[in-house]
Amino acid sequence: MIQHLTSADYKTMPWANGKGSTVEMLRAEENGTLKWRLSRASVVENGDFSILPGVERNLTVITGPGFDLVGAGLHLPAKPLIPVAFAGDIPIRAENVTVPSDDFNVMTARGLPRSEVAVIAGQTQLRGGDLLAVYALAASTLNGTRMAPGDLILTAEPLIVAGQMIAVRLYG
Repeated sequence: MIQHLTSADYKTMPWANGKGSTVEMLRAEENGTLKWRLSRASVVENGDFSILPGVERNLTVITGPGFDLVGAGLHLPAKPLIPVAFAGDIPIRAENVTVPSDDFNVMTARGLPRSEVAVIAGQTQLRGGDLLAVYALAASTLNGTRMAPGDLILTAEPLIVAGQMIAVRLYG
């Protein structure tokens, strides 16, 4: 089964620290506890990220020049189309924000296997079996079906994808 979501299915909500907003595309919970979440957000100025205890984060800049993630002895460059992983429970700030950047976020509960995040450009096959989320960065196709920029597909089926997208293999 393939679930196809568009921007009409997404929900905008405030950040946990109240300093911005996020567009939540999809989340899975078990007994009221987060298993994983896919979202998109804008970083428009230097500032603190929300602290999310027990959560592993993966951020990919999808528009704009990016910025630096700094804190707790870390300095991680968040550059366009390069996934960056970090723990959600450490204090992290966005620094060197010169113009707004949008990012695609994957959050998974600590204790679950970390999700695999890959940026795809061109055509490739993705094996099935595990839960796959595919987010279109530009007009793309998935098993011959057109995806508009911002569309999200969720499936466990094998896929043939073409275009520019982010593929996330989710576990648990």
